[in-house]
Amino acid sequence: MGRGDGSGRRTSPPGADDTGTRILHVDMDAFYASVEILDDPSLVGKPVIVGGMEGRGVVSSCSYEARRYGVRSAMNMSQALRLCPTAIVVDHHFERYRALSQQVMGIFHDVTPLVEPLSIDEAFLDVSGARRLWGSPGAIATRLRARVKAETGLVCSVGVAATKHVAKIASTLSKPDGLLIVNEADTREFLAALPVRALWGIGPKAAESLETRGIRLVADILAAPRSVIERALGRAGGERIWELAQGRDAREVETERTEKSIGHEETFLQDIGDRAVLRSELRRLSDRVAGRLRSSGWEAGGIALKLRYADFTTLSRSLTLSEPTDVGQRIGDVAIGLFDAIALAQPVRLIGVRAERLRPGGTAALALWDDDEDWRRVDAALDDARDRFGGGAVTRASILGPRRDLDALPTNPRLPRGD
Repeated sequence: MGRGDGSGRRTSPPGADDTGTRILHVDMDAFYASVEILDDPSLVGKPVIVGGMEGRGVVSSCSYEARRYGVRSAMNMSQALRLCPTAIVVDHHFERYRALSQQVMGIFHDVTPLVEPLSIDEAFLDVSGARRLWGSPGAIATRLRARVKAETGLVCSVGVAATKHVAKIASTLSKPDGLLIVNEADTREFLAALPVRALWGIGPKAAESLETRGIRLVADILAAPRSVIERALGRAGGERIWELAQGRDAREVETERTEKSIGHEETFLQDIGDRAVLRSELRRLSDRVAGRLRSSGWEAGGIALKLRYADFTTLSRSLTLSEPTDVGQRIGDVAIGLFDAIALAQPVRLIGVRAERLRPGGTAALALWDDDEDWRRVDAALDDARDRFGGGAVTRASILGPRRDLDALPTNPRLPRGD
């Protein structure tokens, strides 16, 4: 299996056999870092880290030169800089990333309407209906990579296979700037040689459970009795992994994407132990989450709190709501209630609020009266003011003060559409 630094990279030669394939997984290489290098050519060939608050934030993306030092996305910035002292740290430019993502997704939609974005920088494409116009799946992938490079200046890696699962593995193996085709007949052999951790959906705990039983390669899963796999991973998990190891994956490319959660979290410049300050930050984050819910047409059926101490110990708390909501006051009340139930063991470096169990707005049964009517009017006024004057123009008086959310990121930014 290839590593995140590009070692172990595997690619297909021109004209490789793509018989039985129809799914492409396209992944932009080191997307944020690549955009920063595109906009500043002096960074070419250098270890680049994208992230905020040097030493206190986390790595959002990094160039392959930085990855060769062991730097990874989501790593603490201070650790990243210890691994790669010569790294150049640049700030995020999210509007630029979103604009280029929109352009890339538009290119995908020019090839096929069957596009399933997974994040801002990757998507599945079903090209079975595009063969007559654009050629075989392998030819389509080659043309697509060339067009993305020509029109955006960015490079992408593509996996071509008969299923989503194998296409995603193939794109990972081909990074950076590669194309790997796995034809249908070779799928089982291709998978058998991989470590179990390569299978989509096997995390560290599941991998450890398999490896302690001597099951380290996908070939070992194929050779083991199914009951052994189910004992290691549970009945449902074992059945799913058994099917994937065989190369079977019935999932289709889904063009309609349903958001599972909407959240915001922030890492502070200095650890904070003052409960009043932390409650204020929870209000700020809750208002941002509520605003995104309303703009997306969702309501939350549950609220989750995330808290990380100075020593990186992380706590999560959640609550299912009796009625779904998109009201900032209500979300903030729940988040603060969850927070108040925690006895702070030490100062806090990160805090976050997430709306879960999303459902379309207005689908709940109507009550005879609305306890949140006044707060809804406040939210509507805030939404209008923010639309007119920008996101930071209006806020609650109770949270006025020094900005502590300068490094706050959406935990799942809304994906640009290619329409």
